[in-house]
Amino acid sequence: MKISDLFVSEERTFSFEFFPPKDEISAVDFGINVGQLMRLSPSFVTVTYGAGGSTQDRTFNLVDYLQNKIGLTTVAHYTCVNATREKVERDLQYLGSVNIENLMLLRGDPPTGDTKFIPPSDGFRYASELISYVDENFDFCKAGACYIEKHPESFSIDEDIANLKIKVSSGLDFLITQLFFDNKHYFNFVKKVRKAGITCRIIPGIIPITSYKQIERFTKMSGTKIPAELLDNLESYKDNAIKTYQAGIDYTIRQCKELLAGGAPGIHFYTLNKSRAAVEIFESL
Repeated sequence: MKISDLFVSEERTFSFEFFPPKDEISAVDFGINVGQLMRLSPSFVTVTYGAGGSTQDRTFNLVDYLQNKIGLTTVAHYTCVNATREKVERDLQYLGSVNIENLMLLRGDPPTGDTKFIPPSDGFRYASELISYVDENFDFCKAGACYIEKHPESFSIDEDIANLKIKVSSGLDFLITQLFFDNKHYFNFVKKVRKAGITCRIIPGIIPITSYKQIERFTKMSGTKIPAELLDNLESYKDNAIKTYQAGIDYTIRQCKELLAGGAPGIHFYTLNKSRAAVEIFESL
């Protein structure tokens, strides 16, 4: 099913992001966690792949498995990295052949060790170019990403929204935000993009902090800020893993409830291939 069709019947969607297991042991853990999350009947799931296009083959195998063996409506991530037009055509024909109807289209991160994105010959410089190509040549439902505190490479939030409008106009059906921890940024962002003429659904992307060491990694990953309330709690419990975990979960539950009460059209959980936190938060909602 196309997720754009799902929106007709579901005012709110709840979804999960996965990435392909890297080895046999993590594959076992992944299977257990997917089993736990399946019983929550998510609206859809997404599958990403590593920087520089690494794990793309495993991503394709996993979306095939989740869509056709497990029966989940599955979104395949696809980026501009190493993607010539010939490769895009070949890859997307394959995804269509295994019943994938939904794509998350991104520029993607540079390969490990590179500081700047360099498009391939006969490839795409921006996500908007990839989106436009897919829109003109294929029949997928197309999702895109947005940064509510601006993309790290943008000079300002206004410049970022102007670029986002180009991306949406290229053929996107809906947006999922990068992770964030302060809801006022989400609500302010939605007001600004609506004023700019962007009308599609904007689903907040949420990740629970379950250990103190995650703070630096998450903020560096997305450029997002950690609210003082959450940071103070985590710092006070940083030597107690159980209390740190619970403080992070409690905060995320409150965050999700506030988002839904404020009109957010669902929640997209960045699971990190773990089920415990996502299950606790989801069930509390």
